Amino acid sequence: MTPKEAMLLPDDGSQYERVDGIYLVTPLPTLLHQVAAAELSYVLRRNCPPEYWVIQAPMDYRPTSTRSLQPDVLVASRNDPGPDALRLPLLLAVEILSPATRSKDLVLKRSLYEEAGVASYWIFDPDAEILTVLELADGRYVERVVVKGDDAFDAQLPFPVRVVPSELLRRTSHPRG
Repeated sequence: MTPKEAMLLPDDGSQYERVDGIYLVTPLPTLLHQVAAAELSYVLRRNCPPEYWVIQAPMDYRPTSTRSLQPDVLVASRNDPGPDALRLPLLLAVEILSPATRSKDLVLKRSLYEEAGVASYWIFDPDAEILTVLELADGRYVERVVVKGDDAFDAQLPFPVRVVPSELLRRTSHPRG
């Protein structure tokens, strides 16, 4: 969505995304949703190579001129042209499930990210402490792994990082340094 279009939308705290001329409106995220997104961003940033950015929503990703998406967490190349939106295929898009976004994230956004060539798509269900990892293979997402609770996922894409679903909700503070 263009900056001009964004200025016409109400400043009500809702998330506005556009898919082929249709606006998708999502209410404010829950506390659990925000904690999970912040913790996952922290884990990714700690391990992120300098040629990438880890960004937490809101950040506009425009894979086409008619689509404006806002993953909860994303990893993008620092070579993306920006500055108002990311345009290159993302290395990682993450959606945190909530009752208001579940079907959109599991069906619509999965399809849109796949079509846009997003290399890896992670779906985290904070209520069940389940992380589902999808990766592109021959232009289609394949389920790489589903990890639950205290089980660890050692990702290679977009870069090596260990993610433990239960830790995304239990950790309350980080050491400085």
